[in-house]
Amino acid sequence: MGAAMTPTRREVLVSGGAIAAGSTFTSIAETRAGSAVDASKADSNSEPLCLTDFEPLAKAKIPPMGWEYMTAGAADELTLKWNSEAYQRLRLKPRILVDVSRLDTSIVLLGRQHSVPILLAPVASHKLYHPEGEIATVRGASSADVTLVVTTPASTSLEDVAAAAKTPLWFQVYVQRDRDFTRALIQRAEKAGYQALCLTVDSPVFGARNREERAHVKYPGLPNLQGLKDSQAGVYLAKGQDIYSPISDPTVTWKTIEWMRSVTKLPIVAKGVLNPDDAELAIKSGVSAIIVSNHGGRNLDTLPPSIDVLPSVADKVAKRIPVLVDGGIRRGTDVLKALALGANAVLIGRPYIWGLGVDGEAGVTKVVNILRREFATAMALTGRTNIASIDRSVIWS
Repeated sequence: MGAAMTPTRREVLVSGGAIAAGSTFTSIAETRAGSAVDASKADSNSEPLCLTDFEPLAKAKIPPMGWEYMTAGAADELTLKWNSEAYQRLRLKPRILVDVSRLDTSIVLLGRQHSVPILLAPVASHKLYHPEGEIATVRGASSADVTLVVTTPASTSLEDVAAAAKTPLWFQVYVQRDRDFTRALIQRAEKAGYQALCLTVDSPVFGARNREERAHVKYPGLPNLQGLKDSQAGVYLAKGQDIYSPISDPTVTWKTIEWMRSVTKLPIVAKGVLNPDDAELAIKSGVSAIIVSNHGGRNLDTLPPSIDVLPSVADKVAKRIPVLVDGGIRRGTDVLKALALGANAVLIGRPYIWGLGVDGEAGVTKVVNILRREFATAMALTGRTNIASIDRSVIWS
């Protein structure tokens, strides 16, 4: 697994994150699709031009159980809906007559250069959406030159994903009650060449996932959890009156991060921070970055959209460590808005899974490249030529 690769793409011509005038791009649809998806209107012969174009195509191809798992939120799914709506409420404030003949979209994150501030968020069990699962995803991510965050409940072993990768990987950790098992899992990731550990901190229990339960979702194998005595094969939601999951430990505290630091040299990223006071505690515990996240609206419903709390968290962090954000990003303008409000980078989840379901690794690459192209366009049209020039003056207050 190399630290970088040279992209070879028709959709976007990028060298080290710089985009030159005269590059050729595929056109993008100008309107954002609504939240409702009608698979009957999906044209299998149409070319997806924006991320939401993939959604009906994916619904037509992904098996119903996988579709319900991936699209469902918690309870009444209000936070799920608000995540994307919040971006639509934000207005951009452009500057004109700026030379935008060259754009630099690159960032340095945890000591490594990324050609664009976009990562692929941890999503469980990719074989629910495509037969090749995480192998297709990581190949698509490598072709798009972005980092994939591989999850603990992946349907492919972390070693096999790493062997297929050509760009750096992060590994998302659910700490287990069996700390020896968790230590071994972390050390497996470190040995396989993963560059960071992404600790999910917002899930001592999982939320009221009614739609997911109605679909009777069961993972097609959890190879990273093989041998864990408390894990039920393919099952992770609590049953009956029990609220506790077999794959997540409700005793995890800030001291757990200190313990993790004692068993690995990898940087630890805390995923699921919403409260600015928790951001301060995360820094004191020694994390290397945080991800502002409401778990894609999948755990506690009626949480605020991630983008709404990002500014207060970023202000508290005050650039001491990187701040990332996920949830609801569907357009390149959304990426621009997130960076303007204090994020160093963003993560996307459901959109790249749509791409995976539609066309495997090629679909993943296309989703990323469309978003990359839209982001570069938004930079140019607001007069911003590099990441450092994107600040809160981009947002119309």
